[in-house]
Amino acid sequence: MSKPLSRFPVPDLNALPQDIRDRILSVQEKAGFVPNVFAVLAHRPAEFRAFFAYHDALMEKDGGLTKGEREMIVVATSAANRCPYCVVAHGALMRIYTKNPVLADQVAVNYRQAELGDRQKAILDFALKICLGSDDIDDQDFEQLQAHGLDREDIWDVGAISGFFGLSNRMASLTGMWPNEQFYLMGRLPRSVTE
Repeated sequence: MSKPLSRFPVPDLNALPQDIRDRILSVQEKAGFVPNVFAVLAHRPAEFRAFFAYHDALMEKDGGLTKGEREMIVVATSAANRCPYCVVAHGALMRIYTKNPVLADQVAVNYRQAELGDRQKAILDFALKICLGSDDIDDQDFEQLQAHGLDREDIWDVGAISGFFGLSNRMASLTGMWPNEQFYLMGRLPRSVTE
């Protein structure tokens, strides 16, 4: 007996607006499967478009944060929010971007004990403060991050990623979204073994 994909109706791919169908098919072609978040959020096309536009603006941009650091923020904050979907899915992406098969698991369990540098721990300290206690942010937080080479735009990115994935985590919980099985092995084994 498998878990349902969502507590809400999941639309048939062929019934979706063309732009959403094209986006999902493009992801499927690249990944080899349709990540459940695409299928589930397609329930509301306008929100799907807004969600993925903001996701892409945060996660696929150039800047002072590496792709691995961006995914690291998602894993740590999603673990704090107890979101299995985002921990597993973005843990897979973190493994791929960092080329490290164990670091995402360490970050998900306890980033303070993970094999991270001081810069990355400072990033996660701030991301978790945004996630769990944003009302306590002060200028000292900015000074600490700037001491590790982050500028104001990088700091905005850390905060925005943490905040955006707070939304994502809560939507995954609302819908009962569960990670695709394919995510569990991604980045752990050579690609030809997992295909």
